[in-house]
Amino acid sequence: MPLKQARLDRFLSTKLGISRKQVKPILAQSRVRVDDRIARDTQQLVNQFSHISFDAKVLQANTAHYVMLNKPAGIVSATRDEQHKTVIDLLDHPERHNLHIVGRLDLNSTGLLLLTNDSGWSRKLMKPEHKVNKLYRVRVQNPLNQAAVDAFAEGMYFKYEDVTTLPAKLRIIDDHIAEVSLTEGRYHQIKRMFGRCDNQVLELHRVAIGNLVLDTSLAVGKSRNLTAIEINGIF
Repeated sequence: MPLKQARLDRFLSTKLGISRKQVKPILAQSRVRVDDRIARDTQQLVNQFSHISFDAKVLQANTAHYVMLNKPAGIVSATRDEQHKTVIDLLDHPERHNLHIVGRLDLNSTGLLLLTNDSGWSRKLMKPEHKVNKLYRVRVQNPLNQAAVDAFAEGMYFKYEDVTTLPAKLRIIDDHIAEVSLTEGRYHQIKRMFGRCDNQVLELHRVAIGNLVLDTSLAVGKSRNLTAIEINGIF
């Protein structure tokens, strides 16, 4: 079954090897349960995490997983890599090889990284139109100034992609430390934006995605499952 939603009759037709017409009487006889409730509507939508049974036989019982990792420097945000250790290698999780990364971090960038097997949740987090904010703490080589703050707020044109970035917020903490808040995640975006300001990023650390802040008690390289409140409250 595809990751997106599908009608219950389509799911049952595929899973049981019967026609959709044959599904209707089966539902009428209360032989199908979805998430522990009797299902009778052929048009009911189900997804990859719907628990579905037929005559008490389980047809699907996938579990959604949501993981927070405190990514260290020198680790690749990938599921596999021939040269470097990957974030998947760091996980102590029974389903780690079924997880995908939500918003990658560069090799030497650190901080909050999310992994999940719920593609709908990850798409909602990463699409710019959903305007989920990402917060980073940055250390740069040269002293920061108001001109950089204004340039980030205005947005910058990237010729390679032929796009202008959305306004981003740059807050100066001290001469060489700043917080950057943005809703996009273009290729090396923050480093390239500082490059336009004739400055080099020395350290880039992601602090938060949406309302979810990196757990300060989570040691570097360690991970944990998100709580239900964190999963639902991130947006």
